[in-house]
Amino acid sequence: MTKAKIEKILTILRKAIPNPKSELEYKTPFELLVAVILSAQATDVSVNKATSKLFPVANTPEKILALGETRFKNHIKTIGLYNAKAKNILKTCAILSEQYNSQVPKTREELESLPGVGRKTANVILNVAFNQPTIAVDTHIFRVCNRTKIAPGKTPLAIEQKLLSSVTKPFLQDTHHLLLLHGRYTCTARDPHCAECVINKLCEYEYKDSNEINKRQTDSNSML
Repeated sequence: MTKAKIEKILTILRKAIPNPKSELEYKTPFELLVAVILSAQATDVSVNKATSKLFPVANTPEKILALGETRFKNHIKTIGLYNAKAKNILKTCAILSEQYNSQVPKTREELESLPGVGRKTANVILNVAFNQPTIAVDTHIFRVCNRTKIAPGKTPLAIEQKLLSSVTKPFLQDTHHLLLLHGRYTCTARDPHCAECVINKLCEYEYKDSNEINKRQTDSNSML
């Protein structure tokens, strides 16, 4: 897909989604970091439900460390994989407290050195908390990019690199959330809402106009 066509798609999406932002609830970079770590294989709704009770009690590395593992787990036990996430967050809190004056670092290398923080999480923090033009490729963006042919690829990194080379500068900051929200609510994994899609005419999805679209799940399932 050409850069001009991608820009046209993003222009349309920006009109349809005038306020593209994270649906995770947070007030500080640290709260965002905790929320993003918790959001792995979990919904934003479930994370927000847990952090709405956690953050009023503990929203700094020191306060979470003061809770201790058992009490901290009690706050996040409704979230999938909470045991592993609790251990990673507590380790990260210790590192932030000891090495970064309790501040979230602003470089990819430093972020990725923290337990529980991979490239996707680092990209989210850099983009959302520090306004850097990064693009985190989650399952929604992976699906949308392959299905529409905006930036097809076999791995999240391949798609990220294609987007960074194809998306024009005015859209780099918002591309992550424009594609994520489009995938979450319109270009869904099963039964995508093609008839209502604002970029239908530009999308290159093979089955977008087929009456059998709801039965065509091969490509969707392979991208989950």
